[in-house]
Amino acid sequence: MPPIANIKSISYLKSHAAQISEELEMNGNPFFITQNGDASMVIESVKRYQEKEALIAALKIMALGEKDRLQGKGISAAAARSQLLVARKSR
Repeated sequence: MPPIANIKSISYLKSHAAQISEELEMNGNPFFITQNGDASMVIESVKRYQEKEALIAALKIMALGEKDRLQGKGISAAAARSQLLVARKSR
């Protein structure tokens, strides 16, 4: 994990919200906000948030598939190809 940059206090956030928004739009690097010297929140762009959520959803689907595979559910790749071929021919 790269070193954390853009560490700002909550008072900085209050007085520079527009500037933070512009920087997020330009470079996408998140801001780490502190309150009384402790990490309090992370502010990131909507684009980065949506990308992260899509990645999490894809990873969940993969994990569910792997769980099914380990439980012996599902079919082999060869059987799947065969089923697809049959379905295409029946159109």
